[in-house]
Amino acid sequence: MTLSIRNLAIIAHVDHGKTTLVDALLTQSGVFREGEEVPECVMDTNALERERGITILSKNTALRYHDTIINIVDTPGHADFGGEVERVLGMVDGCLLVVDANEGPMPQTRFVLKKALEKGLRPILVVNKVDRPNVDPDLAVDKVFDLFVDLGADDDQCDFTTLYASGLGGFAKPTLEEEGVDMTPLFNVIVDQVPPPPGDPDKPLQLQVTTLDYSDYLGRIVIGRIHNGVIKAGQQAALVKKEGEKVVKTKVSKLMGFEGLQRVEIEQASAGDIVAVAGFNDANIGETITSPNEPQPLPLIQVDEPTLQMTFSINDSPFAGQEGKFVTSRQLRDRLYKELETNVALRVEESDSPDEFLVSGRGELHLGILIENMRREGYEFQVSQPHVIYREVNGQKCEPHEYLVLDVPEDAVGNCIERVGERKGEMQNMQSSGANRTQVEFIIPARGLIGFRGEFLRLTRGEGIMSHSFLDYRPVVADLESRRNGVLIAIEEGTATFYALKNAEDRGVFFITPGTKVYKGMIVGETTNPKDVELNVCKKKQLTNMRSATGEELEQLQSAADMSLERALEYINADELVEVTPDSVRLRKMSKKLAKQR
Repeated sequence: MTLSIRNLAIIAHVDHGKTTLVDALLTQSGVFREGEEVPECVMDTNALERERGITILSKNTALRYHDTIINIVDTPGHADFGGEVERVLGMVDGCLLVVDANEGPMPQTRFVLKKALEKGLRPILVVNKVDRPNVDPDLAVDKVFDLFVDLGADDDQCDFTTLYASGLGGFAKPTLEEEGVDMTPLFNVIVDQVPPPPGDPDKPLQLQVTTLDYSDYLGRIVIGRIHNGVIKAGQQAALVKKEGEKVVKTKVSKLMGFEGLQRVEIEQASAGDIVAVAGFNDANIGETITSPNEPQPLPLIQVDEPTLQMTFSINDSPFAGQEGKFVTSRQLRDRLYKELETNVALRVEESDSPDEFLVSGRGELHLGILIENMRREGYEFQVSQPHVIYREVNGQKCEPHEYLVLDVPEDAVGNCIERVGERKGEMQNMQSSGANRTQVEFIIPARGLIGFRGEFLRLTRGEGIMSHSFLDYRPVVADLESRRNGVLIAIEEGTATFYALKNAEDRGVFFITPGTKVYKGMIVGETTNPKDVELNVCKKKQLTNMRSATGEELEQLQSAADMSLERALEYINADELVEVTPDSVRLRKMSKKLAKQR
């Protein structure tokens, strides 16, 4: 019996529950055997994905519903990982748009939906989390319809089917009045409304590489959808490189299909199937595996250009080489260029210095994830403050602008609007989001968002929710004012002491604790005024035989500010660097010579 195929992507804003929804579909399709322990968010296999609760890498799985194979691609919901979204949408013929029943569409919903509509996909709307208290699913549907119209969806796309679901509860239903039982209504809508994949198995082979993986036994593994033709294990095939001229002939050493979360070895696959292929060690994203006799490449995958750039360089601090495994410029260069093979939205350029590389990405989170992965792999290096990439549009210098949405407590609205305004943000809309909270929408230069997240959390006492996505390039606005205070700078190398930190408490807030090793030029805290202050944090108390009047009192030091990698990247100024090692994240001032060069 020939099984029919449905290929679909699941797209949504961060934390709207699409990965949990996939868990429910996998469980109810019988992928997991009875009694098997299944972790939550089984599709989020990357350690950083589990820690942060977001999807970073697109992943695909396959399940069987009656006589239909449903290939599901779980895509990232954050605009910084738009490169992942764009390249996998070419593998599918339909999509589920998952929206929170309370929040409705959010900035990243706009971003991923726009990409899906541009591909001509007709989304199926799944209003998720309807079993939570105080939700308004009807309002969420109205907002989604307005978003479709705003993004220029055609009449067919605007006539979308809506289902009400709970990924956690494991049910979907056509109307709110019905009782939710299981995911059967969603399975049926997918089979009925997602078109079967086009493609002719009698035509020459065309398979576009959309994802890369690696195996110690098989080498590089390419994953993609067969657009035309048939591919067999052991056959001769050709890889058409990006230039379109170079054709590399090789053998399909192993062919694998997908069953649930597993790859299974198969003998052949035809048009419409999503497969993993070994044997193409030189393959890169967007290239085409085709017939060696009639090579017919597919159009390259188009990805939006990066908007943010930072400098990666070898660590040249006094502590260089003490904590990292990979510390040389050659090792740093090899790792960055290796990332280009799978991270299609990233750009790496050589600089005037052999020890520095210009790395461009989609945003602070995109670059921050790369930095975090590298430090966990044992790399030691330093990075500069992120800055936006300018472009010339119609003879005018332009900069990237973002669509920003803030969901804040009512008593923090005024302060947030004032600060975004100072960063040249223009308010577009403001409305109540319930429970004494207000949602405010802005268009703001991407420059204005650098370093804003930490300040926003302080303004809202940690209760605010901030989302943004790339909008377009617009003329450069006036210079933005910076309100960051000066920093406390160590003036000698050594170990920070309680005595020194206690005596300097009135100078500001420290980023370090007693026992922390410091060096000259290392940033150890923030002052209470705009000017930088140098101080000795290693000073020890002079011991005498005189007894202090307060000697019996127990002195305490105020808590140090948590300077995580993400916070450090947002915090630094143009003359400062973040030193990244497997064990530490330090802030430091550039040398005067380096600061002058930049």
